[in-house]
Amino acid sequence: MQQTTSFLPRLGRQPALALLFLTLLLALAPLPSLGREDRAARAVTPRGPLGAEEQAHINLFKRTSPSVVHITALGAERDLFTMNVEQVPRGTGTGFVWDTGGHIVTNFHVIQGANAATVTLSDQTTLEARLVGAFPDRDLAVLHVQAPPGKLPPLNIGSSRDLQVGQRVYAIGNPFGLDQTLTTGIVSALNREIESFNSRTIRGVIQTDAAINPGNSGGPLLDSAGRLIGVNTQIASPSGASAGIGFAIPVDEVNRIVPRLIRDGRFVRPSLGISAGATNLQRALRLPRGVVLVRVTERGPADRAGLVPFRRDERGLVLGGDVITAINGEAVADMDDLLSQLEQRNPGEVVELSVWRNGQLRKVRVVLSASP
Repeated sequence: MQQTTSFLPRLGRQPALALLFLTLLLALAPLPSLGREDRAARAVTPRGPLGAEEQAHINLFKRTSPSVVHITALGAERDLFTMNVEQVPRGTGTGFVWDTGGHIVTNFHVIQGANAATVTLSDQTTLEARLVGAFPDRDLAVLHVQAPPGKLPPLNIGSSRDLQVGQRVYAIGNPFGLDQTLTTGIVSALNREIESFNSRTIRGVIQTDAAINPGNSGGPLLDSAGRLIGVNTQIASPSGASAGIGFAIPVDEVNRIVPRLIRDGRFVRPSLGISAGATNLQRALRLPRGVVLVRVTERGPADRAGLVPFRRDERGLVLGGDVITAINGEAVADMDDLLSQLEQRNPGEVVELSVWRNGQLRKVRVVLSASP
């Protein structure tokens, strides 16, 4: 009798064809029918009312977010094909409405190096901005936009002198270009010192663990009442992203500087008309801690008060001069300390200097002048 060979065993000797055949059989096999109840979406479980803390976060964001803006810094760039000069984005940051007159406050480093900027409001209206003034020593700048007052609700101003470690704070900004982001945290520490972008020391800084990322710069730090208590400026992070350590310029400092930028276009620091020596001179001459005068401007405030600098005679020997050790009884350790104290005063104001000369300490009254 003739031997027959079935189809499946023959395919078994060809694994690829066998696998294809089995796949087709499974695909054509009838699926179990699904009941109506299997196809229906699951019922939503009611959650009940939001908690009081959640509702407080929501209400604060609704009240304050219309006052927060997105800033795009622009720079001129020439198209290599058309040779036309165009304004292209150089960076982005955050700002906030200072008053109904159209003034916007942000960080200086947000617009540093730009020759133009645009401001995008919370309703996505984009406006051209004009630089009013900047003070790099405190990383602050003021822009101006033309818009109906109703589109520019200013933030309420708080105080930073009575802040306490542990109190709740909120940061609103545009991290990584994302619009209107709210983060929450606490005041982690007070009276920190950070370095501004021109190497000046910024004192009295607020430290917070509210997440602050690139793009948050220039945005507001708010208290639980929705009042401005600081301007977010830097983070401490090797990666450049939030690591739980953010810093904000205290609002008392902002409220002192911004009105003068709006009025004068720059922050006019009072001057003593002096130049300070290096610390190695201080150590070499074993002088007390303070500001060692190496130059006194002729007919300047210090010169009129009788202060004299350290100098050399014709033989190269150092002649004794003055060291300023305090202003109005508050000690100054170096020129940075002195400048920080002068920034809290106005031209024409009278201050009392503690001056060391040849081992003797005396008090000298000086009338401050405007810096050139």
